Amino acid sequence: MSRSMSNPVPDHPVAVAVAGEALIDLIARPDGAYASCLGGASYNLARALARQGLASLYLNPLSADRFGRALAQQLDADGVRWARQQAVPQVTSLAVVSLDESGHPDYAFYRDGVADRQVSADALNRTCDQHPHLKMVCTGALALDPRDADVYLPWLRVQRQAGRCVVVDANLRPTVMRDLTAYRGNVEAALAQADVIKLSDEDLLHLGWSGADPVQGGRQLLQRCGASLLALTLGADGAWLLTPDGQWHAREAAAPLVVDTVGAGDSFLAGLLAAMVQLGAAQPSVPGRLPALNATNCELLLRHALASASFCVQQRGCVPPTWDQAAQWSRSHSVVTAR
Repeated sequence: MSRSMSNPVPDHPVAVAVAGEALIDLIARPDGAYASCLGGASYNLARALARQGLASLYLNPLSADRFGRALAQQLDADGVRWARQQAVPQVTSLAVVSLDESGHPDYAFYRDGVADRQVSADALNRTCDQHPHLKMVCTGALALDPRDADVYLPWLRVQRQAGRCVVVDANLRPTVMRDLTAYRGNVEAALAQADVIKLSDEDLLHLGWSGADPVQGGRQLLQRCGASLLALTLGADGAWLLTPDGQWHAREAAAPLVVDTVGAGDSFLAGLLAAMVQLGAAQPSVPGRLPALNATNCELLLRHALASASFCVQQRGCVPPTWDQAAQWSRSHSVVTAR
């Protein structure tokens, strides 16, 4: 695949819309202080998609506070459209992030009465209806909080019925959910609306799968949800793509130097979706059914997605690559594949 990359021009039709949290990560430093970074899985995904060359629309409102203004400025810098140009008075969500010795983040969230939750299913659908070239809608992570089930589930159902590709990134956060049974039920209800599912081996465990083989768990989830494609990430062990008809694995032969893993999953998903659009595999032929992907295309998707994540983990905070940066990394680093 070859593609020149630049941020979408202002009049380029919106291709993908993202709904979910935008927040500030307060990341613990060794000296005990906290560094503030722009974050939130959905916000990061909107940025990462735009940096990969897709015209991306972020659907949730942002705060009028200092943090909200910084979030809006970064969307502008990355070429992301912001659907709610009028800021709201509610404060910005916060996440306190501690990193373990391997750079893996642990989160505590502060999200009651915050700006990005001031949204409704009707508002999301009205905004999407204004973009006739919209191919894909994405959500996940904190948007799967059962307290917001009446926002995101009806929106996903309408968007799937409209023939758009529905993408759900499970990205579970069980340690901050008050009712784990309701949370798991809401996550599974969202996954049942998805054409494309992304989740990690840790997500599978949180959803109740306890087998020795995560691929088997992913396969069972794919069959139960009826999605067309499931991306299963395994950290340093690479990732699998599962379809109803096949499965493909890839990992980089040499692991990159990890600074931290904040935003790695969001960058992986953005790389995967951008490559799907490039291959013409992101538009359902009928609601709930994407075009079949062959082995060659699945390996291309995996290579670009892994390269996107590898670029990100070498940066401090979430710094998604451009299409060209991910493609260059992919060309210069070998990948081990299997089926």
